[in-house]
Amino acid sequence: MDWMESLNTKLWVFPRGMKRDGGVGPGSVEWTSKFGSVVTSIYDFASSDGMNEAGLVANMLYLVESDYGVEKRVGQKKLSAGAWLQYVLDNFPSVSLAVSALKSDSMCIVAPDLPTGKKSGIHLSLSDTSNNSAILEYIDGNLVIHEGSEFRVMTNSPSFDRQLAIKEYWEEIGGATFLPGTHRAADRFSRLNYNLQAVPKVNSSHLAVATVFSIMRHISVPLGISDPHKPNQASTLWRTVSDHSARRYYFELVTNPSVFWVDLGKVDFSHGAHVKNLVVEGMDVFLAGEVSGDFVPAKPFRFIRAGADGKIDLSSGEM
Repeated sequence: MDWMESLNTKLWVFPRGMKRDGGVGPGSVEWTSKFGSVVTSIYDFASSDGMNEAGLVANMLYLVESDYGVEKRVGQKKLSAGAWLQYVLDNFPSVSLAVSALKSDSMCIVAPDLPTGKKSGIHLSLSDTSNNSAILEYIDGNLVIHEGSEFRVMTNSPSFDRQLAIKEYWEEIGGATFLPGTHRAADRFSRLNYNLQAVPKVNSSHLAVATVFSIMRHISVPLGISDPHKPNQASTLWRTVSDHSARRYYFELVTNPSVFWVDLGKVDFSHGAHVKNLVVEGMDVFLAGEVSGDFVPAKPFRFIRAGADGKIDLSSGEM
């Protein structure tokens, strides 16, 4: 995750059976979570990354081109942009089932501006234990979905269809000859695609996790570099890697010297179990190894919503 300031990041455990709603008041979609999940929150108002107990993984990134088409969605059930990823993890065990349900494009994503004043434009990537994946974006007011195991990389701008065209161009040149090297998302997209194809295939989850971390570190933006006019060109704050089959969720904070992880098999996701969180940021926070036992009971946060003035409501983040 790259951003221009601290995101007050926390890890959360959400059990099955949680009664949820879209978080934006009357007309919000309602559901009860079918699957427990471990997620990473930002600003205490959005689920931005995570894995559910079925092995479905979802990742959210900033996309300035996002256009949710709110003006033409009168009468549709509403869902906070901060709840979009959580809605997927709560309800679906696989990419194909998530895509099948979401492709009807029948929900209205509500996205007030962020605390920085920037638009809360986002897109999602999904992946699962069957090696299927998907990229979901709202472009020109419509939900656009790219599904298939070939869609393995998502960065920020531009929209995914344009990223694919850029990727095709660099594939013709050949990564061993030349690769674009700036911090622009399109350049990083091309380097990621090349490196994913270039690294040798491995036969252990340990080596697979290490390989993915090495590729992500290679395209990360150094701490302290940011462009205030381009939120998607900012320092890398943290990285996550998910082992779908082993159900392990790895987390690396750039200011913490160690990688730590959650073994979902050690987490109580049963109906009625405690919601829990784990603070991962702070000069006095040092985490390493398996941390499922370090979570503490907590009240779930409220999803991003607008106040009466149309601006983001920063009142109590607890439900």
